[in-house]
Amino acid sequence: MSPAPQPSAHADDPHFMTRSNWLRAAVLGANDGIVSVSSIIVGVAAADPDPRAIAIAGVAGLAAGAMSMAAGEYVSVSSQSDTERADMAREAEALQADPQGEMDELAEIYEARGLSAETAAQVARELHAHDALSAHMRDEIGVTEVSSANPLQAAFASGVTFSVAAIWPVLAAILAPSELVIPVVLVVTLLLLAVLGALGARAGGAPMGRAALRVVLWGAFAMVVTAAVGALFGVAV
Repeated sequence: MSPAPQPSAHADDPHFMTRSNWLRAAVLGANDGIVSVSSIIVGVAAADPDPRAIAIAGVAGLAAGAMSMAAGEYVSVSSQSDTERADMAREAEALQADPQGEMDELAEIYEARGLSAETAAQVARELHAHDALSAHMRDEIGVTEVSSANPLQAAFASGVTFSVAAIWPVLAAILAPSELVIPVVLVVTLLLLAVLGALGARAGGAPMGRAALRVVLWGAFAMVVTAAVGALFGVAV
């Protein structure tokens, strides 16, 4: 059970942090889909330009990567969710065993944040009377409705965006002439990464140019390293 959602003081202008859970998983999945599958294709093409081998490697990378991303996100975020629930259970026990001590602890937190001792004590009393557990989860532990883990949401967002993003370098490799597979995939991938970085930044209310450049540079680095390995050793990686 997560803390109860709080009404927004300005529902017509919501904060972008409300998107942080699914946006992080979606951007991670899409970025990994583009970079990993493109890197596989480029590495295989550098070692063996056979179109059939390249297509098989790309499709296999897409399928395996999507499942891996979804499963990895689910397991990772489930661990976070388990930790949150354990902390909530401990807080509930502490509130039942020593409500006054817990209220004093909350008052100390507010006082440390700048409230006077009297105001901090009053705030703690009123919040304890309203919803003591939510107050402690939010202000003592740092778990809110926005930050609370959602394993299924993260797994779905990551797996779907991985698949949608990864299909483009695969199609580029299949449709490109065999002698142009590497340059075509590189160009398509860098364009996709730039668009992904800009869209992710826009969805999160961040500067688009810097985000796009960051994603492009790291993606290009990954593909260059993979291509070098494929060319150097002459093996599919």
